[in-house]
Parts: sequence; structure tokens; C-alpha cells
Amino acid sequence: MSVFTQERLLFSPVSPDLDAIPIIYAFPNEYTVGITSLGYQIIWSTLAMRSDVDVSRLFTDISESLPRDPELLGFSFSWELDYVNILSLLESLDIPLHGEQRKDNYPLVFGGGPVLTANPEPFAAFFDVILLGDGEDLLDNFINAYKEVRTADRQTQLHHLAQVSGVYIPSLYTVTYSTPDGAISSINPVSSDVPAFVQKQTYRGNTLSASTVVTPKAAWENIYMVEVVRSCPEMCRFCLASYLTLPFRTASLESLIPAIEKGLTVTDRIGLLGASVTQHPEFESLLDHLSKPEYDHVRLSLASVRTNTVTEKLAQTLAKRDTRSLTIAVESGSEKVRQIINKKLKNEEIIQAAINAKAGGLKSLKLYGMAGIPGEDDADIEQTVKMLVDIKEAAPGLRLTFGCSSFVPKSHTPFQWFGVNKNAEKRIKYLEKKLRTQGIEFRPESYNWSVIQALISRSDRRLTPLLELTRSYGDTKGSYKRAFKELRGTLPDLDYYVHQNWNLDQILPWQHLRGPLPQETLIKHLKETGL
Repeated sequence: MSVFTQERLLFSPVSPDLDAIPIIYAFPNEYTVGITSLGYQIIWSTLAMRSDVDVSRLFTDISESLPRDPELLGFSFSWELDYVNILSLLESLDIPLHGEQRKDNYPLVFGGGPVLTANPEPFAAFFDVILLGDGEDLLDNFINAYKEVRTADRQTQLHHLAQVSGVYIPSLYTVTYSTPDGAISSINPVSSDVPAFVQKQTYRGNTLSASTVVTPKAAWENIYMVEVVRSCPEMCRFCLASYLTLPFRTASLESLIPAIEKGLTVTDRIGLLGASVTQHPEFESLLDHLSKPEYDHVRLSLASVRTNTVTEKLAQTLAKRDTRSLTIAVESGSEKVRQIINKKLKNEEIIQAAINAKAGGLKSLKLYGMAGIPGEDDADIEQTVKMLVDIKEAAPGLRLTFGCSSFVPKSHTPFQWFGVNKNAEKRIKYLEKKLRTQGIEFRPESYNWSVIQALISRSDRRLTPLLELTRSYGDTKGSYKRAFKELRGTLPDLDYYVHQNWNLDQILPWQHLRGPLPQETLIKHLKETGL
């Protein structure tokens, strides 16, 4: 049985018109991963409900019947290292990897998603068109603008599309450098008809996303996802999920409850999504609704929750709905560090959350933190150990897991100017040693992966040849170091992108791409830390 025949759709695809635009919409990973992406589902269903387009899906392991001559090829880009799969899929379709090599007979290659919205520059050469921000209005505006120049030559199409808010055409901007391996000198449009800045698009409606397909082949089997909130009001200084998606928006209860009811017609597994789900202003009412006896058969899971919203009632509701654990981001056990990053949280609140989770019947608590946060020292790591031991003593029998990564600077946040702390690796190993003796499960994220992540998140167009080299070497830190050695003199060294603290007045690779907050505001937030 085909995986596509096992899908239960929650929307009605329309029959395409005779002259519909043939589109391939790809996710650069396996079907089970791609179909679990809510963003991918929403864009695909939006296209499938337009009669003026004829959309076919493509994954790395499976595809629908693909058009012979697609006019548009789109990618949903959610994870940095999936760029390797994007290049492989382009090759499988006989499409040149670089936009500048594509003539009029090739499709326009477009992309969107969190990776490209954060910093598209290292991948700019691979895309003709990049959609920055929320897709709700942006996708339709892009398709409508393309229809106006559908029969024109490629350059005319690109210049026309550049006029659409949120549509970024990388080839229409020239980046100059002080030296081949020096700082960026300028980023300018190639002509006066191209806007100097591209503004990320923000959807401001009060009906957020919900799954358009449910399938047993999803990574989370048969899950129906409902987006409860978008962005996060906490605004931790390092957090891309908050800063890049501002302002904090909540789905109205009038839209949430019908969305959940719709999902329950095809599955009994509901996932409530958002960076801070329990901070929805009417979350208590939503919880009361889901606590009704008619929902006793429902399996409910929540994304990460705000610590001081973990009540015994919340834990009881989740335990009854087949949830065994809660996930909380605490970042550090040090009050000093949490103050630096704007994490408005006390250790007592974290301990109380654990007590409430256990009292409500949950079996485990997953905490997430970081090492190498700007301003952190070894004493702060000791504080994290102490906090975790205190939690264990306060809620005996509750299984405690601590996941820890290294701080990674992200664009459009106040901490984008900081580099990765080289002491982070040592501090993670110290945590592992200390927590093991306390019987606390420790799940570290690879420090080397943090280095690669930071490299991609802070780099510019000069990284493109390096990405193409490492594709053949493999995605290890050693591969990247080898590629830097080969390309020496053509781009700055690894240390510049990953570990250096940057000057506040230097031109950033994404300077011409505007996020929700202006640079001056990010600098103000940075200075408030006192670092």
C-alpha cells in the first residue's frame, strides 16, 4: 500500500485547471519526517486548494507523479544539514545547482522555512527565490505575482517577483568584501528597481495552523497538530524562536476548539504546538474543555511549557490523556545567567513545577539547558548541578532528564554578535560526570554539532563552496576544518564565523533582510544584559 493512500486529508484538494502551473513541492528529507512538519503540510494544502496550480510532492525516498516540465520547484527547509538533500534532489531532477546556471527552460527554484528566514545567505546560490517569514499570505502573493510574468524570460520574472513584500531574490543583490577573507563591505541591490531591504512577513490573524493531513506514517504516528501560540512573550536574548517570529500571537479559543474537534474525527492523538503553549491567555479554559469525560480516549501531548504554569491540574489532565512527561526549558540553574538571558524564572518555581508534575501523576520531567551562555562561568555550572539535585530531592520518584546543548548565536537576536564559547564542551563533560553520580539522566547535544550550527547560522555567501565540498566529505567537524583548509584565502577562517565576538557596527550577512525588530532595538536589548 502506498504511503499516500494511507493519508487522511482534512482539506479538499481541487482539480487543477487545464493551464494550471505545474509545481513540485519538496521536503529535503524522508516522507515520515516531512509529513510531520506542520509548515510543509500547510503550504502543500494551500497549493492543492488552488485550481491555478497543479502540485506534486517530492521527498528523498518517495514522490507523487512529477510533471515533466515544472515551472516552479519549492523546498521547505527546516534543518540546516538538509541542504545536502536539496542539492541531491536538484541533481535527480537534472537542474543546475546554482541559480546563475539555470536558463529559461528550468523551473524557478524557491524556498522557505525557518532556516532560510533566519539566514539564507550560505544557501543563496542554490535558490532563485526565497520567501521570508510566515507563509499564510506570502505564498499566495508569490504565486499571483508569478502568474503575471509566467511567460516572460527569467530575469523579467525575478525583477517582478522582487517587488513582492517578503520575496527575496538573492541574485539581485551584490555583496562586496574588504578582502576575499575579510569583513563584508556592502550589500546592495543590482538596480534601482530592486528594494534595498526585504522585510520578513508576519501573519497577524487569530486563527493559527492545524494539520491538514493525518497518517500512521508520520514520525509521530497519527498525530493531529494544532498551533496554539506563535512566537514567545519571554524573549530570551538568544532565542530565535521568539525574536524571529515576533509578535507573540495566540489562536482564539473560538478557532482552537473547532480545530481540535475536526482533528478528532480522524484520530485520537492531539499535539498542542507553540514555543510557550501554556502562556495562551485562555489556556485554563482550553484545559477545562479537554478535561471533559468525552475526551477520556484522547492522547494529548504538549510542546515545551512555561515553568510557572505547571500546575497539579495541568499534570493531572495530561496524565489522564496518556502523557507521561513534561518538557521545560530552564537554560541554567544560575539566577545570574537567567537574568543575563532574560529568563524570568526562579529556582523555587522550577522545583515547584517538579512537585506539581509528580503530584498530578506524571512520571518524568525533561529539563533543557545550555552551557557556554555569554557571561557564564564555572560557578554557574555548579549552580545547575545543585538545582537539579534539589529538584530530585523535592520530587523523589519523578524521573529527571537534563538535556544540554552549547549556546549557538542566531541571527536577528541580541546575542547574534557573540561567538560560541570554547569552554562549553568542557562544561558539558563536567555536567555529565557530576549528574551521573547523582542518578540524573543527562542527554548532551554534540558540541561539534553546535560548532557546525553556529557556522551556518552566522555565515555569508562565501560559505557556499565550502558547503559543496563538505557534502562529499560528510557532516563532521573534521570535514568542515578540512574544507576551510582547502579554501584558505577565499573566506574568513572557522574561528571568525563560530567563536569570534563581532563588533556592533560591522555589516552582518543578513543586514539587508529585516526581521521583526530593528538592529537598534536588538543592540538596546544586548546592552541591558550588562555584558
